[in-house]
Amino acid sequence: MAQDREPELTLGQALADTPALSTAPLSPEMLEIPLHRFSLTFPAPAAETPLYWPPGMTVAGAQGGAPAPVPDAVVEPPRVTAQVDSRHPKRIDEAEAVKIAHKPDIEKAAQYLDAGLSVVVQCEKLLVEYLAKEITTRSGRKPTIVRPETTAGPGEFGGMQAGRRQQSLHALQEAVRHAKENDVVVVPHLDLLAGGSDAALNSEARELTDVLYDRSSCVLLAFVDPSLVIPEVLANRFAVRISIDILPREVRRDDGRAPVGTALVTESEAAMFSGFDEVGLYKHIAGMNAVRFRHAMRYAQHQHRDGGTFTDLLDELRIFKATTSNDFDLPDVTFDQIGGYQPVKDELQHAIDLINGGAGLPEHLHRELIPRGFIFHGPPGTGKTLFAKALATAFQATINVVSGPEVTDMYVGESERKVREIFAEARRNAPAVVVFDEFDSIASRRSGREDGGSRAGNAIVAQLLTEMDGFRPAVPVLIVGTTNRLDIIDEALLRPSRFRPIRIDLPDLEARRRIAEVHAAHFGIPVTEALLNRIATATNLMNGDDIRSIFTTARGEAAVKRMDPVKDPYRLGQLVGRLRRTIQERDADRSQRSVRRPSNAGGGRATGDPAMIPQTPEEPAQP
Repeated sequence: MAQDREPELTLGQALADTPALSTAPLSPEMLEIPLHRFSLTFPAPAAETPLYWPPGMTVAGAQGGAPAPVPDAVVEPPRVTAQVDSRHPKRIDEAEAVKIAHKPDIEKAAQYLDAGLSVVVQCEKLLVEYLAKEITTRSGRKPTIVRPETTAGPGEFGGMQAGRRQQSLHALQEAVRHAKENDVVVVPHLDLLAGGSDAALNSEARELTDVLYDRSSCVLLAFVDPSLVIPEVLANRFAVRISIDILPREVRRDDGRAPVGTALVTESEAAMFSGFDEVGLYKHIAGMNAVRFRHAMRYAQHQHRDGGTFTDLLDELRIFKATTSNDFDLPDVTFDQIGGYQPVKDELQHAIDLINGGAGLPEHLHRELIPRGFIFHGPPGTGKTLFAKALATAFQATINVVSGPEVTDMYVGESERKVREIFAEARRNAPAVVVFDEFDSIASRRSGREDGGSRAGNAIVAQLLTEMDGFRPAVPVLIVGTTNRLDIIDEALLRPSRFRPIRIDLPDLEARRRIAEVHAAHFGIPVTEALLNRIATATNLMNGDDIRSIFTTARGEAAVKRMDPVKDPYRLGQLVGRLRRTIQERDADRSQRSVRRPSNAGGGRATGDPAMIPQTPEEPAQP
């Protein structure tokens, strides 16, 4: 559309290039308004309807000749010969969005039902209501929807209390028993009836299995959520399994194929955000379902009622995804805020370019070269988690930082369920970055021992492998693990097609100087170039967190004493010396002197003496 390519184009400029008449007079002020602020319609008026030229427009001028005044109203309307072809719908609701986005899957499921085959659909709960209605309507069968006999009270449905479950199970039993030849029994929440666990067959699953197999000829349509699983004996009751997980890149319509950013976005929404890119929108919404995407567009339109840009739309989509998720946030760290480590930044930026398609590769190569995850490994305090947050910012993604021990659970199957839920939520919030801190706690080398702890750890690694191998390039999700112990990570996870190890080591001289510069500016502590050089040299074999502590201590002292931030190099020297002494004492207590930080690293004896900042910026060798 013209207003997408030229966001500043006014109504007057558009009419000057393409003259048109209106059914109501236009004021000169209206001609100065940007074109994208209008919703334009092109009617075929009746013969008696008066039409108006824009203010100042002339008949000859409209044809490129000398201007000639014309009356404001033209009684004889011109013949309308063409209509504007806009592929965006004028309006769309959630039910229509689901029908458009998942039409092939709906038709496929309906055909199976029509043939007398039972179908189980794996999809998010938000879609069940609309899919069930559309599939059964297209199948031509009479639906019987299984519902509990009474309405659940507050909090009952999520917990699936025994009373409500028994009511649903009884309703299912009656529906199966009385189903006729052309009926279909719809089970909206088969996963909840089965107990929602992949453990050994529990009592709920046994009871449900007995009901479903009581009449194997009864045609069923059931739904399960991707984050929950049902026992295989229940899944085998259904002849067909269909998975509806992400939005397609294109949808099929009566007028041909169209990008999902065209088919599910209304005319007014597209016009509201100048520079709207139907194709470029996809990677930011691929992991959403159709209902959630319509909610997001409604939110973005509400936030920018006066119009905005395509970039504003993407920002609002990120905010919406973060605010509707319990775990995902918007990162606030950039690569510029991390001192040094330019090779690491370059490698991560290269990965982002590959994911975004900036390398101009063919589609089949693009899918194969996209990285799935990284393992940031190195000494403690070197900023591994910080790099993950900066990666998410550069990726324009949401982020979820998960502590490895949080995933483990004492109950059988619960750890794997948590992993599945984390990955499912990441796909819904794509582009997304999931960070597993202390990755070695859940991804350590699998053991052949038969104790419960080993079996649980092996199961988590197996689930991680399953999720990594099930990635889709259309849904941009990156997994980052951070660890100090790369040597104990399971070898299967270290395959190049899964996780790519990146070492984030202790900073070198230039990196330490840049780290000191960043933190000095952040905490408002003025430092000279010479002082930065001396701090960089004196902090040899210290990590970024150590260097940061120098400036946090200085700033804290200034705040407590109600004085200006420290300007005296002597005091900074004292802080560096004190930090070195603390580190030495800590290493001595651990009987690891000279392994991590030699006692004389940086020159001289480590004390609180400010003279310990070396006078020559000589870089000692790395260990």
